[in-house]
Amino acid sequence: MDPVTHTLSGALLMRAVTSSHTQHAQQLPLRERIIAGSLAAVFPDSDVILRLVDTLTYLNWHQGPTHSLVMLPFWAFLLAHLFSGFSGRRYPWRSFFVPACLGILIHILGDLVTAYGLMLLAPFSTWRFSLPLVFVIDPWFTAIILAGLVLSAIFPAKRVYAVASLIGVVAYVAFLWMLHQEAMQAGKVYATGKMLDPQAVSVLPQPLSPFNQMVIIRDGTSLHVARINLRRNVLLECTDSGNPLCDMAAAYHPLAMANWRSYGLYDNRSPAYAALSHEAWQQPVLAPFRQFAQFPVLDGIDHSAQNVCVWFIDLRFQFPGLPPSFRYGVCRETGNSSWYLQRQRGAFWID
Repeated sequence: MDPVTHTLSGALLMRAVTSSHTQHAQQLPLRERIIAGSLAAVFPDSDVILRLVDTLTYLNWHQGPTHSLVMLPFWAFLLAHLFSGFSGRRYPWRSFFVPACLGILIHILGDLVTAYGLMLLAPFSTWRFSLPLVFVIDPWFTAIILAGLVLSAIFPAKRVYAVASLIGVVAYVAFLWMLHQEAMQAGKVYATGKMLDPQAVSVLPQPLSPFNQMVIIRDGTSLHVARINLRRNVLLECTDSGNPLCDMAAAYHPLAMANWRSYGLYDNRSPAYAALSHEAWQQPVLAPFRQFAQFPVLDGIDHSAQNVCVWFIDLRFQFPGLPPSFRYGVCRETGNSSWYLQRQRGAFWID
């Protein structure tokens, strides 16, 4: 989830659980609690510093230890001491500990319902947990949170608006769960009709609308994919061909008109291409990408007089009308058997 939404969610949670009146001198006032909760709610994404090492290190450890429930008390302890220091020790670190815990927790819960996956048990396990219901940037999700904060600011003596906003967020996520199940069922029906494994169906939330979903059916090294809109009855036609948002939205077809496409990990145009793509995928230099990618597919083979490059992407980060993010390939010079890693940038700054 985006940093703005994380920050706002931390502020909303602290407003919902905090009375506007303090009870004793050492208890944090409401303002300080909201600030502490907001800052703690954005803290887990400080792992972006790994981007300074290299992109694959960041991709493999993003939403790792800083998003761990096991390590949450440790991070809250550090943040509480930091906040106390910035307050000039006016308030003891213990006063900041609960706001720090709640801020980190609301961040973890927010990321848990996106598609990336969290290492909730780090450092004991690197297994990633995910319930992919919310796209990483969801204006409706953010708007519900913002509405609660605005009403709480207008009526500072009442926290009922913040509580109602949190309930609204939960209700919205429940609504997204129903859409997820609807898309899953559509995928299972298609899989059964094509003699595929209905248990191999995955659904990922997509941009622009909560009704936009990507259905993926894994079949060995192949993926069968459809981008659908669960409430659209006719194909969307863009009158302005230069409108990229409309073009992206039009790529999501009504369920009855779903355009299923097959993607493969290897190039089966000929035995030579198949062998080349298989050899490239198995290269040790590509191991960090293989660890990261959940839905890897071949994105092309480039030939030139000097070298050959075999490119792979993760379908989680391919969106209509945009160059795929985190596109990695292995290349080798003509007449040389040694492969080396290459990367092509996508549309976003983190690429």
